[in-house]
Amino acid sequence: MRAFALAIVLTTVFLAGCGSGGSGGTTAKPNDEASKPAAQVLADAKAAATGASSAHVSGSLHSGATPIALDLSMARNKGATGSMSTNGLTFDLVRIGDTLYIRGSDAFYKRFAGPAVAQLLHNKWLKAPATHGRLTSLAPLTSLTGLFAIIGSQHGKLTNDGKTSYQGAKVVAIRDTSDNSKLYVAATGKPYPVAIVGGKKGQSGAITFDDWNKSVSLSAPSNAIDIGKFGG
Repeated sequence: MRAFALAIVLTTVFLAGCGSGGSGGTTAKPNDEASKPAAQVLADAKAAATGASSAHVSGSLHSGATPIALDLSMARNKGATGSMSTNGLTFDLVRIGDTLYIRGSDAFYKRFAGPAVAQLLHNKWLKAPATHGRLTSLAPLTSLTGLFAIIGSQHGKLTNDGKTSYQGAKVVAIRDTSDNSKLYVAATGKPYPVAIVGGKKGQSGAITFDDWNKSVSLSAPSNAIDIGKFGG
């Protein structure tokens, strides 16, 4: 469940070189998640998330000294659009089906391609397969199913801390006792995830989930350069 399953994935990508909207609002009826075992609440949240047509995922994390931020809108079985950054290196991201597109900042391209190539790639999009090759580490972060497969598999012992509130939303708190990170799940309506918040010092931050089932506009960037044509 740990928020830092996300950090692990993001850090892997870069080292390799390359409120809860939709939960029913104030009129939604209370659900029964507070009385369930923690593992069942996690399963219910995963089922609600992966069954949604779309969601917005945003926030920032610190994994040790590494700051990571993401802001992505995902459409189930269609793709995603948004941006990510770490240590001041930012890139835009679009996924359409099985193709990933990225557009790095000048600093991003300079770090991973060198100054000369960075000048040539200024403001240009790159594309590559999402299912194999150089950008596959990003694929889980562009899919609700992939994202919650990570969240659901990387955690310690879980406990249900019961009802509370998070940024004004009524939630149920599921705590990972190994690091005190918490998954907040909507306590009314469908049990959509609301946020994952870090616990341990050195691993802080929060990822929030909202805009469930809202329309997401996806379009492939024009004139993207195929990474497969690069050597080395």
